[in-house]
Amino acid sequence: MLAAALALTACGRFTVMPPPEGEPVVLKPAELTTTWTDADGGTLTLKQDGTFVADKVCVAVGWYDSLAWSGTGTWKHGSNEEYSFVGVAFDDDHPEVRGRKPDAYAALRQGEVLKLWVAVGDPDNDYPNCVLTSPAS
Repeated sequence: MLAAALALTACGRFTVMPPPEGEPVVLKPAELTTTWTDADGGTLTLKQDGTFVADKVCVAVGWYDSLAWSGTGTWKHGSNEEYSFVGVAFDDDHPEVRGRKPDAYAALRQGEVLKLWVAVGDPDNDYPNCVLTSPAS
């Protein structure tokens, strides 16, 4: 039995990386229009007019890689009954775009801190999640 469990573990994990700490939250667009910061100091400033400015912010593009992107573009907000999500689209002249679109961030609240997060990388490899934070309003 132990040998079978070890063999399965070698082929893949039993679970994927959990989301960061916090509770899913539905946010209004006005609550999203602020500067969000990642663990490496990258920033994503969401503006009221639906545009954004990114400076070396973490993004997830599929499950293959995590990249720090800088540039401009547009953002859209959506929600379901549990949480809000934010999708960003970099301008076409952005050198990293090449037909790729970053995955949407999901919203969480942990105490007074708001978070936008997205899973990064192959779920079998313990890549850290991309987490952006902003003080709660």
